[in-house]
Amino acid sequence: MESLTFQNLTFAYPEQPEPALREVSLTIPGGAFAVLCGPSGCGKTTLLRHTKPAVAPAGSGLGAVLLDGVPLESLSVRELASRVGYLAQSPEDQLVTDKVWHELAFGLESLGLDNAAIRRRVAETASFFGIQNWFRMDVAELSGGQKQLLNLASVMAMQPELLVLDEPTSQLDPIAARDFLAALERLNRELGVTILMTEQRLEEVLPAADLAVLLDGGRVRYCGTPRELGAVLRDADGGMLAAMPTALRVWAAADGTGEAPVTVREGQDWLRRFAAAHPLCPLPPEPERPAAGPELLCMEDVWFRYRPEGPDVVRGLDLEIRKGEIVAVLGGNGAGKSTALALMGGVLKPQRGSVLCRGRAALLPQEPRTLFVKKTVWEELLEMDDGSSTEWEEQAMETAALCRITHLLDRHPYDLSGGEQQRAALAKLLLCRPELLLLDEPTKGMDAAFKAAFAALLETLAARGAAVCLVSHDAEFCAQYAHRCAMFFDGSITAEGTPRTFFSENNFYTTAAGRMGRTLAPGAVTAAYLIGVCGAALPERAEQTAAEPSAVRLPEPPAKLPLARRLLTAVAAAAALLSFFRAASLTDLTALARGEAPVGTQTWILYGVFLASLLVMALAMGRRGGSPVRALPASRSPGAARARIIAVAVMLVLVPVTLYLGLFRFGTRRYGFLSLVVLLECMLPFFVLFERRRPQARELVLLAVLCAAGVAGRALFFMLPEVKPVMAIVILAGVAFGGETGFLVGAITMLVSNMLMAQGPWTPYQMFAMGLVGLLAGGLFGPGRLRRSRGILCVFSVLAAVVLYGGIMNPVGVLLFTPEVTREALLAAYITGLPMDCIQAASTAVFLFLAADPVLERLDRVRRKYGLLE
Repeated sequence: MESLTFQNLTFAYPEQPEPALREVSLTIPGGAFAVLCGPSGCGKTTLLRHTKPAVAPAGSGLGAVLLDGVPLESLSVRELASRVGYLAQSPEDQLVTDKVWHELAFGLESLGLDNAAIRRRVAETASFFGIQNWFRMDVAELSGGQKQLLNLASVMAMQPELLVLDEPTSQLDPIAARDFLAALERLNRELGVTILMTEQRLEEVLPAADLAVLLDGGRVRYCGTPRELGAVLRDADGGMLAAMPTALRVWAAADGTGEAPVTVREGQDWLRRFAAAHPLCPLPPEPERPAAGPELLCMEDVWFRYRPEGPDVVRGLDLEIRKGEIVAVLGGNGAGKSTALALMGGVLKPQRGSVLCRGRAALLPQEPRTLFVKKTVWEELLEMDDGSSTEWEEQAMETAALCRITHLLDRHPYDLSGGEQQRAALAKLLLCRPELLLLDEPTKGMDAAFKAAFAALLETLAARGAAVCLVSHDAEFCAQYAHRCAMFFDGSITAEGTPRTFFSENNFYTTAAGRMGRTLAPGAVTAAYLIGVCGAALPERAEQTAAEPSAVRLPEPPAKLPLARRLLTAVAAAAALLSFFRAASLTDLTALARGEAPVGTQTWILYGVFLASLLVMALAMGRRGGSPVRALPASRSPGAARARIIAVAVMLVLVPVTLYLGLFRFGTRRYGFLSLVVLLECMLPFFVLFERRRPQARELVLLAVLCAAGVAGRALFFMLPEVKPVMAIVILAGVAFGGETGFLVGAITMLVSNMLMAQGPWTPYQMFAMGLVGLLAGGLFGPGRLRRSRGILCVFSVLAAVVLYGGIMNPVGVLLFTPEVTREALLAAYITGLPMDCIQAASTAVFLFLAADPVLERLDRVRRKYGLLE
């Protein structure tokens, strides 16, 4: 029975010239254990995410994905959540609660199961995965391996028939990774769960699989058994052979016959048969390393804990690193390796002991995204310019070529694959010209080809006198390329030595080659050593080939306004300020509020000049010129556009009519009912639109975040009357995502924030007024009718605060609390509220001036990346 089928799937990310997937046709049989392998950036994660529409990438594509012959789009959200389980690469990305047992129950609660069923499933899942001993622990107290196992158990509690995993062991130590893979094998073998996973470390994964899929350049190059894949790669002499299990690589290099071995046991059996027919050669000598230079880092009796009452993470650590050395530190998850690395780099200070570094240190953290702050990879590299060289761009391009990222320079760093992010972060650090390079899990997400090139890069740095200290779970990489290996346990170094000595003395924490040749070739801890023992030619070291520099699309500077229009803008701004202050000096607001003095003709003239000056500013700044971000594209559905127009028209007609009838027909006794009717008329049309187009969860989350930001901003500045960032957030929401979203964000923000400030009959009016601000912002800026620059946004905010929001809210006090509503009272209320409106306008303009460009850039990127509201 077919379980998962990809039919001619082609997919391209937004604004990318080449598709990430090209006509992928693939069938994963029910109950299979399939491994998807291929070089970094070949489309593995993109393909996996298409199996889960909730996390599917935004972009354009063709083809279909079927589950048991049914297109995924036709399945309900609940059915997809229960039938397809998805496990992300980072253990932290999928944890949503504070307790282990809460995490196990979270997905079941989301499916709507009753308490009895939830308790039963949680109990059997915890028992199956051996979670009983830490069932009630805090999630924050778990190790990396426990967190990933908890993620797996949480997904399996929903009893999916298909389990999709994206490099789930990349951040686990070898022992924890084997335990995790053993759990996957049990699920596949005992429960018949179909498994599709992608992994770079194939040493342990491929032997457990019965189906291997090779993806390269977005195309399926091979689909068959792992043993057949080994034979195909040997005959094709492809670079992916270096990523295969050690047993298979040795068999291929020695021109082995028969079925290719993939497990350590099969490799041992093949090696015995080979030794019986061919005398084994002596063990090749360890590579000669250049003599280490003077001491660069010295740690003596270093102790560290994160909290005064917490346990010691580093305990009496002694370590020295010399120039020209590549030192690898290995150990289990939670042993304190990353903490020790942060102490070496000066990020943390020890509570006891000393850390002495005699050179410039640079630290690559385990999560490379923490180093990215710019919009493109090229800007990330240029950020490291310290002004010491006039040829910095040339140096940046050479470093990019060295790290093989020249074709990624115009991409956003967060849009890269895991391995590409590692290389981009490494290039950024190399531009610092460090003398001590500290690397935390540097090979995570790297394919085999770049690992060899990366090792050549490290050796080049060491030859130039730099020192490298890397923390890694990749035992094979450390055994092949490190000069010295050390075991970190219980807060300190417990053993160290050369790679051959270190790994040959270990029984569990060693390489697959070490286990395979333990009896016949002791000390052969790498595949190269075993190949030499078999008398085959040693594989040549992969050379680092610099890619040709690609054309870098630098961001275009915003176009400047012509001089005449800039002068007109300045004159209009001066006229607006002068007219406002002149009107304020002529108007007695106290007398006006009491009704003791009418609004004078001169005041109306000055007020008209003020509004006209603001309008002239808006027209002078105009539409022409560059825009910091792209305008929102028009909706692809004419029906959706018509429905939106009808909803807005209904709201704009019904609300004023309701207010008129309620105020002048029912009097002051029906304000509660009137507020409820206005609330429904404001919100119901947009809720109907939302339900009609079935918004995605990611869209609702975004709206909730924008509303929460508005509520938090209003609460944070509660002590400053009318100085709030709420209107700025609503305007930016409308500009970035359209008028519908702007209205919803404005209306819901005022409703929720009034739970903190004060609810009352004025709430519907605030919702209506702030919603209209967002609606108008989306209508003017979204389709590109106005230029999306800080200046024009600031002018728009002043007009929106004074004319629109103030024009609605100032007379509301008269409507709600004055027994007799007259034209003079309404006008007086509008004029007396003008100073506070101007304060709100000025504060909103300041917020927009400071935050418009960076916030719009991020919101626009979120919209394009996740395909929201299109």
